[in-house]
Amino acid sequence: MTVFVFTGPTLTADAVTELLGATVLPPVRQGDVYRVVRENPRAIGIIDGFFEGVPSVWHKEILWAMEQGISVFGSASMGALRAAELADFGMIGVGRIYEEYHNGTLTDDDEVAVVHGPAELGFMPLSEPMVSIRATVDRACDEGVLPHETATEVLRVAKALNYRDRIWKDIVHSKRELPGMIEFIDWLPVGRVDAKGDDARAMLVRMFQHLEEGASNGPFAVRTERSLMWQSLRARIDAEPSSDCAVNDAVLNEIRLQPDLFATLRDRATLSLLARDEAKRRDQQPDRDALVKQMSAHRTNEGLSQHADLMRWLEMNDLTADGYEGMLADASRVDWMISERTDKLGATLLVELRRSGGYSDLRDRAMRKAEYGSRVPSGSSHAGADRLRMLMWYFETHLDREVPDDLESYAASVGLSGREAFYDLIEAEFLFCQMDVDSDQKKPAE
Repeated sequence: MTVFVFTGPTLTADAVTELLGATVLPPVRQGDVYRVVRENPRAIGIIDGFFEGVPSVWHKEILWAMEQGISVFGSASMGALRAAELADFGMIGVGRIYEEYHNGTLTDDDEVAVVHGPAELGFMPLSEPMVSIRATVDRACDEGVLPHETATEVLRVAKALNYRDRIWKDIVHSKRELPGMIEFIDWLPVGRVDAKGDDARAMLVRMFQHLEEGASNGPFAVRTERSLMWQSLRARIDAEPSSDCAVNDAVLNEIRLQPDLFATLRDRATLSLLARDEAKRRDQQPDRDALVKQMSAHRTNEGLSQHADLMRWLEMNDLTADGYEGMLADASRVDWMISERTDKLGATLLVELRRSGGYSDLRDRAMRKAEYGSRVPSGSSHAGADRLRMLMWYFETHLDREVPDDLESYAASVGLSGREAFYDLIEAEFLFCQMDVDSDQKKPAE
């Protein structure tokens, strides 16, 4: 019989398996507990779960698992929240965080929330949970590092921040002038408390002991109500292809065998996740017009002119209509985030160009183009009537693609102020390339 543990930013998979032989899964979301119950596990442990943007795990899923005689443990984060809510029904909570939610000392979900990196980076935490900030400040007070008044102010500042912005560096440096803060900053690297990690490890030890003793919840005494929503969730999950996870893992392994492709897709996926987080933080979600624009561009690029073509594409790519809309929304958020930073990208683009090894060649080409441009007599511009010819040359001959319908948007997408700046850019390129052609034609035959 198997054991499943849902974790993410709190503990790595390796940290779990060091303490308990278990199948480690990503942070729990709606439907995941029901899915693993179908595997007839002996126990389920919930550490991390999704709070925003993804439907959270239902209480009824956990009640259903216990009704089947499966022991369900919770700790540290989402697990502590659900265990505090379902303790009276048999869910086993472990750790100080669970106890404080259960007795009402803690009430806000944001106390355990963190922002984290993507699955490919092991859900690396990128902010500090409030429960760990409280535990760290308590330890600093107990050890005489922080005066009580300073500790109170540090907690006030941290609690006032959005959970995404709770970063020790920012918190402590905003209050450096307070008594004891310099000592606290020096102490922090060795004194910091990982409250969620400590509780999660305690839960794994408790699960191990529970399994070693052969203990069981036994059949749950209260039958889970078969509401229409519950029946709908079960029907939807039961209808899922049973091999989805296996197929996804197999495709990911194929990508890993192509390191250049993996690196490209990893960077794009990370950018998409960052854009999603930034959009949530600023409450800036794609509207219907933005999604339609993305869909139009995608269908044009993929040659999906007919509705039937799109339906076949969705089927071939294992996507539902909702999944397709999510893909378009991700692309729209990335475009939005890039456009918000266009005027700041220049220096960083040059850094990346140097890192890739292409800087010197493009610099030399730019200098030759500028030198040639300075020698072009005034009045020899190819603008005006020749603009269409230059556009067709640039896109259809130079790039081997169609001229975009919206040149203003295209100009913005490559970091230009607008259509006129783009015309100037391709005119200089056109004249420079023509100069190279003329030079080659004038060379004597050998």
